[in-house]
Amino acid sequence: MDKHKTLTSNFGFSAASIDDLGATEYTLVTIAVDVSGSVDSYKTEMEECIRDIVKACQSSPRAENLMLRLLAFDSSLSEIHGFKLLQECNPSWYMGRLNIGGMTAMMDAAVNSLEALELYAKELTKNDFDVNGILIVITDGQDNDSQHSANKFKQQLNQVNYNESMETLVSILVGVTNSYENLTQHFQKVQQQMGIKEFIPLADASSGTMSKLAQFVSESISSQSKALGSGSAGKVKKDVIF
Repeated sequence: MDKHKTLTSNFGFSAASIDDLGATEYTLVTIAVDVSGSVDSYKTEMEECIRDIVKACQSSPRAENLMLRLLAFDSSLSEIHGFKLLQECNPSWYMGRLNIGGMTAMMDAAVNSLEALELYAKELTKNDFDVNGILIVITDGQDNDSQHSANKFKQQLNQVNYNESMETLVSILVGVTNSYENLTQHFQKVQQQMGIKEFIPLADASSGTMSKLAQFVSESISSQSKALGSGSAGKVKKDVIF
């Protein structure tokens, strides 16, 4: 894995070396997951969800064209691993990997995730790879510890789209609302402020719900990967959740 710097913070990212890539096109996947103190009650379910996403994507015909980065955030950011070929990811490895604690720096995680996607996509494109991307942010509360704002993310997202560093980018905010209407409304407002394409509310973080989330995320990743080369973004299949 090569180390890369970002412009917006001292927290960079890692990614597979260009020389190690064998396909001609890639979908870059970033999952940014909340590990603040409130997640403690469903830490295992979250890890199972990530494991199941990896397992499902490895069964996809597009598995060799997928790279995954997993970022955890509480008061700070922690890269569980950088952009790694999906075929090299061991699903069972993700169990016990999330360290819970701290507050919620979601915007910082989102900004870093987006910048890392763009920078690595630019490098791949420069080396004649076709690239698109998908960003999934999973959280259960209000941001209370970020240096960056929703508007900063939106500006950055608009710039990414303008630069055309990726053919298309799908962005998804997943909010565990615990059936609180005020929290659902908060997430909807945040989605609009950030310019994120889709918002998926989860009424709880039970094993059954997180299993549905894994199916939704894996199908969204597969759809975006299949769309590469078409000039259009993949479809987000919300019916898996609702």
